[in-house]
Amino acid sequence: MSEYPNLLAPLDLGHVTCKNRVIMGSMHTGLEDRAKDLPKLAAYFAERARGGVGLIVTGGYAPNRTGWLTPFGSKLSTRREARGHRIVTDAVHAEGGLIALQILHAGRYSYHPFSVSASALKAPINPFKPRALSDRGVRRQIAAYVDCAALAREGGYDGVEIMGSEGYFINQFLAERTNKRKDRWGGSAENRRRLAIEIVRGIRQRVGPDILIIYRLSMADLVEGGQDWEEVVALGKEIEAAGASIINTGIGWHEARVPTIVTSVPRAAFTSITASFRPHVKIPVVTSNRINLPQVGEEVLARGDADLISMARPFLADPEWVLKATTDRADEINVCIACNQACLDHVFAKRKASCMVNPRAGRETELVLLPTRRTRRIAVVGAGPAGLSAAVTAAERGHDVELFEADDEIGGQFGIARRIPGKEEFAETIRYYERRLELTGVKVHLGHRAIAADLEGFDEVILATGVVPRIPSIPGIDHEKVLSYVDVVRHGRPVGKSVAVIGAGGIGVDVSEFLTTIDSPTLDLAAWKAEWGVTDPLSAPGALAKPRPEPSPRQVFLLQRKPGKIGAGLGKTTGWVHRAALKNKGVEQLRGVNYERIDDEGLHLTFGPKHEKPRVLAVDTIVICAGQESVRDLAASLTAPVHLIGGADVATELDAKRAIAQGTQLAATL
Repeated sequence: MSEYPNLLAPLDLGHVTCKNRVIMGSMHTGLEDRAKDLPKLAAYFAERARGGVGLIVTGGYAPNRTGWLTPFGSKLSTRREARGHRIVTDAVHAEGGLIALQILHAGRYSYHPFSVSASALKAPINPFKPRALSDRGVRRQIAAYVDCAALAREGGYDGVEIMGSEGYFINQFLAERTNKRKDRWGGSAENRRRLAIEIVRGIRQRVGPDILIIYRLSMADLVEGGQDWEEVVALGKEIEAAGASIINTGIGWHEARVPTIVTSVPRAAFTSITASFRPHVKIPVVTSNRINLPQVGEEVLARGDADLISMARPFLADPEWVLKATTDRADEINVCIACNQACLDHVFAKRKASCMVNPRAGRETELVLLPTRRTRRIAVVGAGPAGLSAAVTAAERGHDVELFEADDEIGGQFGIARRIPGKEEFAETIRYYERRLELTGVKVHLGHRAIAADLEGFDEVILATGVVPRIPSIPGIDHEKVLSYVDVVRHGRPVGKSVAVIGAGGIGVDVSEFLTTIDSPTLDLAAWKAEWGVTDPLSAPGALAKPRPEPSPRQVFLLQRKPGKIGAGLGKTTGWVHRAALKNKGVEQLRGVNYERIDDEGLHLTFGPKHEKPRVLAVDTIVICAGQESVRDLAASLTAPVHLIGGADVATELDAKRAIAQGTQLAATL
């Protein structure tokens, strides 16, 4: 008996059968934007098809130039472009998979001056104001969708997904927030949904019955002026009647001030919304957002919340996610921790997406892990993210690897990160590496601080010895009320009711969140929804309510030397969440500060280059988060070739993305 009978059950879709209930959801990688990258995209998708996923949905392709996300970005509007896609669809089909192309018109989210929308209203996240379409212009956009779907079929795709959520073009017609029209495409709810219905109907009439049409429906806009529940249900029924095969769940607009996919969002946080919608239609319904483990997906399907689950980033982290679940190896899954650091943050910076915990994602043709021709004895010192990735990758390639760790457990800085509220998922990466060390036969020495004598006789030595907190030169820094972030987070040293956090980088922000929630119960789903103002969509348009965050158990001051915005260096897709959380907890943020001294009175500050406006923070505790220093003492005393990776190489803000990539890339070359 399978441990996941619902998750792994096939689904008959009429002309085709999906071999399980798992869809690889759409996510832009950047490989879609240039024809020269299509072979890389083919390898990327083929590896996921080989890994057992039931149906793959590509990143979004614009049906014309006005719908481009960015100038010269992904588009499918010519037969020549369609022929180029055959390399992708053939690769997926050769591995026994199904693949659908997502049609995405960005509307007012288009990052270029030729954008169009329902009305001439600029998005708060885009400097370009769109042009309002005429009636004829709307009909031309519908025709472009239909043509794109026909070209997708010509390119070998098994279906298309119409992006009708996340605040893109179709969503902009559906919601009163962005549709101020008075013609047949605006005003009443029936008129506002006319565009979506005609797109689906037109595609079905053009492509015939033997191709999948997935419609991604925004079930909770999470913005003011979003659709109410009656409108969502009515739209779903009409989408079904127009010829859709499957309805997928979309949650939130990109301009929404509610997090939907970051690591602090509870797992499967929005499946109850899909569950409320499902009884209203007869075609299969997909649920999505923050489903990252087979047991989570199984629970969702067993409850009857949906017919299928959709996951995007989990297939960046582990292309064999389904295969491992099928073969009773779920404990080997490299779990997506929803950090966004190498995927969405890359995309928004116009870089190709990859994955922090799997740097091969999107680089399958470049970062190839071949068996070694000559086994070498390799010592890895340090079991943080860099050392762990180097050790298991080298061992997988056939090397004889020993791992030395001074602590009694593996994880390094991840061992600290997983204790931060909202970053509990980081424990999954540690669990994954524990299993990989076991399976690859790495000999692990815990509680052993390696010395030069331990490393004699090895062919290669990899120093991944990490970092230690940097202690700034402030008079009184050795005062009893001063603690490092390691003391507080890792070792649980007592902290008073008023705290000053010195350093407002990623660590300082994390520690501030830790201090403002540490005495409260771990956030459950109900508490998280209350904090961010998410409610039942049946009770409020867009499922949006007034936020009710829990008060902080202590007063916290977050201090930064630089005069610029606090948290400016945080990730594009996660930084705003952290800043909002700190604001909700009443953290006082001070910039441009000078640390004059620490004494029994507290922390003495002045401001600006002239040391003006003296102020004393009469706090109980001062926590130092002022950066790190590399630990690399061993390097000078070793005779074997030495490689520095991770924090031992560069002591920047806990850059696990760089650390894991360095470890993997180095081990691939040894």
